[in-house]
Amino acid sequence: MELSKNTILITGGTSGFGFEFASRLLELGNTIIITGRNEQKLAETKKILPGVNTIKSDVSKVEDINGVYEKVTKKFPELNMLINNAGEMRRIALQEDHDLYDLTREIEINLMGPIRMVQEFLPHLEKQPTAAILNVTSGIALGAFPIAPVYSASKSGLRSFTQCLRVQVKSSRVKVFELIAPGSTTPLNDRFRNGGNVDTKMLVTPQKIVDEAIKGMISDTYEIFPGPARIMRILSRLAPNFMLSQATKMGEKVLSGK
Repeated sequence: MELSKNTILITGGTSGFGFEFASRLLELGNTIIITGRNEQKLAETKKILPGVNTIKSDVSKVEDINGVYEKVTKKFPELNMLINNAGEMRRIALQEDHDLYDLTREIEINLMGPIRMVQEFLPHLEKQPTAAILNVTSGIALGAFPIAPVYSASKSGLRSFTQCLRVQVKSSRVKVFELIAPGSTTPLNDRFRNGGNVDTKMLVTPQKIVDEAIKGMISDTYEIFPGPARIMRILSRLAPNFMLSQATKMGEKVLSGK
């Protein structure tokens, strides 16, 4: 796929992969629109990347998705690419008490958000001469991460949805990509890295991951497995029990209540 002269909407564009996608794709000569929940972070991103267009929006809210659609398609009718990047990961011990609404927050953001964004924007994208959707999943979609059970479920679900979407739109102009991201040095992982639950030597910079994602999209590689994600892909097929046992060791003390 040609990655210049596109108009691209990126959710969660103020940090992590979203920020790196915005930065790199701007450099490649694209028009970039980013969304985020925090006005201050959007303003700060605009100072660093003056070329980006910003919209305050929360992908967990249907009314915000409706609003983004109206604003973007009106101001940027040539929009032809959607990057579903916004996400959240929390450490959750299921034997503790939780508010039932808050418990499923990652499902709302990581899974229902992208599904709704696709549903809202797909008819518009299908009218463009060329178009693409990139969903950011995780190596955790290949095997459970017990310390983050709801996040694990959300990313596994998004991977399945992405595969189904690719089949359903194969006769259209819309290309469907998936970035199966390994652990990275992004704010998403801060609470795990600081708590000693993640081996920092295994984390990859977002710059490297996004560079591989862009190369993959240019070469029409629909499932992109950067760095350690390639190893996780092999292990998920050949040694799934070993993969689960290794993931379980991360945060074992928290899970056991010690």
